[in-house]
Amino acid sequence: MHEARLYEKLDEAKVKCHLCAHRCTIADGKRGICQVRENRGGVLYSLVYGLAISQAIDPVEKKPLFHFYPGSKAFSFATVGCNFHCSFCQNWQISQMVRDEGRLMGHDASPDHLASAAHHYGCKSIAYTYTEPTIFFEYAYDTAVKAARWGIKSIYVTNGYMTEEMLDAFGPHLHAANVDLKSFSDDFYRRTCGARLQPVLDTLKAMKKRGIWVEITTLVVPGENDSEEELTHLAEFIAQEVGVDTPWHVSRFHPDYQMQDGRQATPISTLQRARDIGLQAGLRYVYEGNVPGSDGESTYCYNCHNLLIRRHGFGILENLILPGSKCPFCGVIIAGVGLAGE
Repeated sequence: MHEARLYEKLDEAKVKCHLCAHRCTIADGKRGICQVRENRGGVLYSLVYGLAISQAIDPVEKKPLFHFYPGSKAFSFATVGCNFHCSFCQNWQISQMVRDEGRLMGHDASPDHLASAAHHYGCKSIAYTYTEPTIFFEYAYDTAVKAARWGIKSIYVTNGYMTEEMLDAFGPHLHAANVDLKSFSDDFYRRTCGARLQPVLDTLKAMKKRGIWVEITTLVVPGENDSEEELTHLAEFIAQEVGVDTPWHVSRFHPDYQMQDGRQATPISTLQRARDIGLQAGLRYVYEGNVPGSDGESTYCYNCHNLLIRRHGFGILENLILPGSKCPFCGVIIAGVGLAGE
């Protein structure tokens, strides 16, 4: 066990957690919504510190991050647990393990071990991913501090349901994030995820204000969040409030977890329509996800429309961007970090 950060002590041995937007008030002997932070005698503990349920070396494109050191490797890890309960979760076996099965598992892996492994394998970044990294903040933060010794960057792959206090505490050690903006409907968030929309919108603006490189993913679920009206509102929010240079990944849904109810995977035509909506809203970089071989996987210059980075799946076949993130055809600056491998 490891004492948590970002909580306050209340009367009657209760505590209030200020890590995520649920801001749980937790009685003695109870856990928060995430199921991995427990109040014992008026002290809040993380139950997953140092317990990695999954470790892997991924292309950074798998996060997905397409404008953050493209072609580089990201050392990825997670613990069990999540502060959402999404009925379509793709990693439910580990994110919902504690909630659904009452099991809390992981392999001992200290922050030193993870940072050293990332350095050993030549990874440009460490990605806190697969489940929700906010709920293992202390573990992720200590790993990020260790990794900084080798210049290794830190990435959150997150549902965005965090507090500004958490972002302030992570400080300069959080360099990039892919945030799931699952819908532009509060009702969708309440029914499908057990959360609310507004805190996610607030997080996106807060990250942008802090200079964190942000990309956004929307899993397009047939019959749930795929209407033209909703996709338009979502794209307009990104363009107006986060910025037209923010990459938007519209990804294909596959039936999983509690949404294996007969509905089909997202039609390719729906993703193509979503991409067109994003571009019409003024976004410069909109990508189709989970569709290997699609033209919508590649990066094009927003100004002259020439192909700059050709992708297939998570692999880069060609990168023409010049040092300084310049388009080789018209010279405009392409938004991102380390686009030419600098």
